[in-house]
Amino acid sequence: MHYEELAELGQQLRVDAVRAADAAGSGHPTSSMSAADLGAVLLAHHLRFDFDHPEHPGNDRFVLSKGHASPLLYAMYKAAGAIGDDELLTFRELGSRLEGHPTPRLPWVDSATGSLGQGLPVGVGIAMAGKRLDEIPFRVYVLSGDSEMAEGSVWEAAEAASYHQLDNLTLIVDVNRLGQRGPTREGHDLDAYARRLHAFGWHTIEVDGHDVEDVDRALAEARSTIRQPTAILARTLKGKGVKAVEDQEGFHGKPIKDAEAAIAELGGPRHLHVEVRKPEQGVSQSTLGGKSGGEVELPRYDIGDEVATRTAYGHALEALGTARADVVALDGEVGDSTRTEFFAKAHPDRYFESFIAEQQMVASAVGLQSRGYLPYACSFAAFLTRAHDFLRMAAVSQAGINMVGSHAGVAIGPDGPSQMGLEDLAMFRSIHGSTVLYPSDANQTAKLIATMADLDGIRYLRTSRGDTPVIYGPDETFPVGGSKVLRTHGDDDRAAIVAAGVTVHEALKAADTLEEYGIPVRVIDLYSLKPVDKDTLDDAAAATGCLLTVEDHHPEGGLGDAVAEAFADGRPAPRLTRLAVRNLPASASPEEQLHAAGIDAEAITAAVKLLVERVVTP
Repeated sequence: MHYEELAELGQQLRVDAVRAADAAGSGHPTSSMSAADLGAVLLAHHLRFDFDHPEHPGNDRFVLSKGHASPLLYAMYKAAGAIGDDELLTFRELGSRLEGHPTPRLPWVDSATGSLGQGLPVGVGIAMAGKRLDEIPFRVYVLSGDSEMAEGSVWEAAEAASYHQLDNLTLIVDVNRLGQRGPTREGHDLDAYARRLHAFGWHTIEVDGHDVEDVDRALAEARSTIRQPTAILARTLKGKGVKAVEDQEGFHGKPIKDAEAAIAELGGPRHLHVEVRKPEQGVSQSTLGGKSGGEVELPRYDIGDEVATRTAYGHALEALGTARADVVALDGEVGDSTRTEFFAKAHPDRYFESFIAEQQMVASAVGLQSRGYLPYACSFAAFLTRAHDFLRMAAVSQAGINMVGSHAGVAIGPDGPSQMGLEDLAMFRSIHGSTVLYPSDANQTAKLIATMADLDGIRYLRTSRGDTPVIYGPDETFPVGGSKVLRTHGDDDRAAIVAAGVTVHEALKAADTLEEYGIPVRVIDLYSLKPVDKDTLDDAAAATGCLLTVEDHHPEGGLGDAVAEAFADGRPAPRLTRLAVRNLPASASPEEQLHAAGIDAEAITAAVKLLVERVVTP
């Protein structure tokens, strides 16, 4: 397009954003209007994308980090012929693909946005896939708002992009000066943003965001820049083109009151169509993900061995990576402790060191999976809580990623409470569509790591620091949603102890002691906390009438809640007693920690004796 036509296209995008928000009676047209010229130039002159084949590996990727400006994105789709005008005006309606903030229900959207500060981190993950794995010359464009530049996750991403020399990544910052409640921190000071990004190793370009020729030159310069990511800092006006709202406070997130007058002021509707250039020829569809389907030779451990589940995770992941070329691993600079280092040494080309940046680690995993890879991301369970919002949004994105949290619970011992994952099960169980697993021995861990590869959604597996006895043979199976009954005397069982991970071993010790007291008990290894094995719990409740849950986790949201919720659908509920970490731990040995928390074999024995006594006492 000539520059005059590009300017007209920008006006068309503004008009359509106003129309969409007016039809919905809600939305963010002024945030869309500021970036309309940026979107027009990108769409018509620089983006290479086959809208008929959004899965094409050679497609450029466009991430709208300022997801509230979705009317602009949908107006761009309309200009490209991907959607029609009728669909544009279904914006925010029930059942419409055009949601208030974009999600992958639209085939051209890689990840959900709207939680500000996440678009650039995910874009980094996509760009890493192109640069290091696919080796395909597609580009990644991220359109960000200036308000979200205050988010710490943006700077985790900025550092990662520079470290990986992602010259295939372009960040476009719509510096429109106004946030939701008023001016942003830096206002229109483009140099303030440039100084920061330059310090992080970025190439920066400052432009007038409403001068299409200026924007066009900047995007061309970004394409020619090597060994550095590029940030285009565009000075714009919120609500550009409509005097009543242009550069005015108080209009964020509101449709324009007199939409008809605003559309007339913008010159009325246009019907320009953009023939978006398709990606380069010669890029094979089979390139995406580089999958292979070899047999996985998992590590095998003998019953009675003492092996930490974190060690089994590391060897199992290494084996999975040998069998499958789509497996990638990420770690938060603790790979020697989590044992992700086994994979890193065996498959260095598919290992991504995230350093101590858990938000970026999860975002990278989301970006990598959008390119067809199968990521396993690991850090201490305690530190994954920093990335909760990224995990929540990953679920909205319908992303398939595997998370592993090591050093769980008080059982880690003397490092103290700052290192203890005691909230992780609750966090992951709360995520929509998640799977939560907590193995108790090495063979169980290895099998579940392999099983996770073929699941959907967010998958979480919790590992332990210390060595624990191997209690299952290497050929045992562990279906998701299952459990294992390790001890039972059938109808003679007086109570059922439900445990997972390290507490399984404490429960078995307690069962031995209780048998000496003449109290037969059932021991259930509930390794799958979501989904949970309701049938086995039902059987235990019917046989014993009372259940005792014991977990190395806070009482809120973990194993005990998972068991209680199993009986919340009208099933006959048994007497339920719950042992969990209710104290604030301090440094001590693992054995002392379990005892102080009241979740060791001694505490389990005492609780069962009291529970049984209460059941039989009138």
